[in-house]
Amino acid sequence: MQVSGSVLIADVRPYGEGDPVDVLVIDGEISEIGTDLTAPDGADRVEGGGAILLPGFVDLHTHLREPGREDTETIRTGSAAAALGGFTAVFAMANTDPVADNSTVTDNVWRTGRDIGLVDVYPIGAVTVGLEGKQLAEMGMMNAGVAGVRMFSDDGKCVADPLLMRRALEYAKSLDVLIAQHAEEPRLTVGAIAHEGPTASRLGLTGWPRAAEESIVIRDALLARDAGTRVHICHASTEGTVELLRWARDQGIAISAEVTPHHLLLDDSRLNTYDAVNKVNPPLREHRDNLALRQALADGVIDCVATDHAPHAAQEKACEFAQARPGMLGLQTALPIVVETMVTPGLLDWRGVARVMSERPAQIVGLTDQGRPIAVGEPGNLTLVDPDTSWVVQGDRLASLSSNTPYESMTMPATVTATVLRGVVTARDGEVTR
Repeated sequence: MQVSGSVLIADVRPYGEGDPVDVLVIDGEISEIGTDLTAPDGADRVEGGGAILLPGFVDLHTHLREPGREDTETIRTGSAAAALGGFTAVFAMANTDPVADNSTVTDNVWRTGRDIGLVDVYPIGAVTVGLEGKQLAEMGMMNAGVAGVRMFSDDGKCVADPLLMRRALEYAKSLDVLIAQHAEEPRLTVGAIAHEGPTASRLGLTGWPRAAEESIVIRDALLARDAGTRVHICHASTEGTVELLRWARDQGIAISAEVTPHHLLLDDSRLNTYDAVNKVNPPLREHRDNLALRQALADGVIDCVATDHAPHAAQEKACEFAQARPGMLGLQTALPIVVETMVTPGLLDWRGVARVMSERPAQIVGLTDQGRPIAVGEPGNLTLVDPDTSWVVQGDRLASLSSNTPYESMTMPATVTATVLRGVVTARDGEVTR
């Protein structure tokens, strides 16, 4: 059930600009912005203390593991992590068990997320049946279901067959939905577990070349051009991908892309310990890739940040590096890492943070009630950030059922102090409220 509420958020600076003001949300909508505002009886109140107010964050790439792997994450625990991280909407990937390749699964994920009510949970439908890359899934039925699925991806696997991908893009155009591609040419990554470079060579790890990603990026850009439709690139990770995206934009191709926080911050030097918490797909690249991705995000060549939040059980990480499952937690640490890599060095201001974490992801998938300006008449989906309070990551204290964070014991700049979904406070001072 969609719930709306009323709250007075006092003493905050929208986008970190100007003198503090109060923001009053009535019945889920911003009704007034000013000073010394009075909340109606029964309204909640959040004391901002001069903190920064941003539109609620939108994550296009989350793994909630339900159905099938509720030992590692559930829609409830993932929603809690999202709310604590400042998110008001997340898109849940299709690689569940059973796969979200039909409306029965996608509608159930939608209903469960609505019942929990901490964030808006949008299921992503599979492009192919069973993620097997052989037969297109019934995207039309998933789109027509109660979930109204608007984004499709086989993430974790690439839609490698170019003819099948072409048909998927043509089908997506007729439905006005988005195909999101996990760009990985599988014939180039057989047995690959780490970025192909000096570190992998020295450590004896099979390399995952940049070309495996880049060859699919350019192929799908051309397919999207010919189909006259859009394509979205998941977790861009290489310097070359940045240049290909720039070229495609210059050609007028409708292509968008996301970058993960870990590809902005971390590089493959972390593999020296063979700690599988650092294993991810695509792999951590080299520092030059980090720098190129940061600049591309600042320039708008890469549109947005997406977490690729990927919980795993302890035994799936505490094993030989080659056998470990790829992926890491990301929802509660996303904003601080964007601050560390983008705000602190001056690549983005707080309006830029709103652009890459809220506005652009909402626009990419056509959400009309998320990523909106902080203005009277707009939805009350908001995130409050204290830029001056740091915190230390402890995996076993995060909201996720899993604890596979690569940031264990790291000090994070900036703290999300409250999250508001349609006027209802869903997280406050490090605790979920529902």
